[in-house]
Amino acid sequence: MTDVILQTKNLTKEFKGFTAVSDVNLSVERGHIHALIGPNGAGKTTCFNLLTKFLVPTSGHILFNGKDITAAKPAQIARMGIIRSFQISAVFPHLTVLQNVRIGLQRELGTSFNFWQSERSLSRLDDRAMQLLAEVDLTEFADTITVDMPYGRKRALEIATTLAMQPELMLLDEPTQGMGHEDVHRVTELIKKVSAGRTILMVEHNMNVVSGICDKISVLQRGAMLAEGTYAEVSRNPQVMEAYMGTTSADLEGAH
Repeated sequence: MTDVILQTKNLTKEFKGFTAVSDVNLSVERGHIHALIGPNGAGKTTCFNLLTKFLVPTSGHILFNGKDITAAKPAQIARMGIIRSFQISAVFPHLTVLQNVRIGLQRELGTSFNFWQSERSLSRLDDRAMQLLAEVDLTEFADTITVDMPYGRKRALEIATTLAMQPELMLLDEPTQGMGHEDVHRVTELIKKVSAGRTILMVEHNMNVVSGICDKISVLQRGAMLAEGTYAEVSRNPQVMEAYMGTTSADLEGAH
C-alpha cells in the first residue's frame, strides 16, 4: 500500500468554455520527487494554482493526507504544510539573504504579520536561519543584499525561505527556468539534497533535471493526463514523444 500525501480526483478547471485542466487524477507519494511536465499550455501552472487554491476548481476534489481540502483557502493550505515557491524569484531584493530567511521563519514565532519586529526578537531565529542557509550552500552569502546575488543563488535562497515554512509538501514552479548550465546543475543537486524526508512536486521543463532526480513523472497535454510513470517509462511512450512535437525518442533519451 503506497503512502499518498496528495491526491486529486477528476480535477477540472474551465475558463469561459475553455478547459485548462480536465479530469486530472494525480497521486503524489510521500517522500517522492514528483514532476509535472508537458508542452506549453498543457495546464501545469493552472494545476499548481488549483492545488494552492489561487484558483477554485470547476469540479473535482483535492485530498491532502486523506483530508478533502478542495474548499480550503490559500492561507489554510500553507498552514497545513503545502508551501509553494514561485516561478519568479520571490524574495525581498533589498534585504540580506539572512533577513529573507528570517522572515520565512517568523511564522513559527506567530509574528509573521508583524514584519517590522525588533532585531532582538528576530535574532533568536538566526541560528535556524544559518542552518537553512548551510542546507542550500548559501552560508557565505548571509550578509549579501539579495539584489546583488547571481540568479541561480537567488533561486537557492527561495528554496531556503520555502524550507523555513516547514513544508510537508513543497511545490516548486520551474525551479531551473532561465538558468545557465552550471546553475541548473547546482539547483538540481540542491533539490535532491533538500528532498530528504520531504515530498516535492515540481513543474519543470528541463528533461535533464527531471530524468536525474524524479521518482515519478506525470505528463499533461491540453489539460489532461497523458501518461505517468518513471522517466524511463514516460520517455518511451509514443504519445509523449508526439506531444513534444517532433520529439523523437532519441531527443528525450538524449536529455539524460
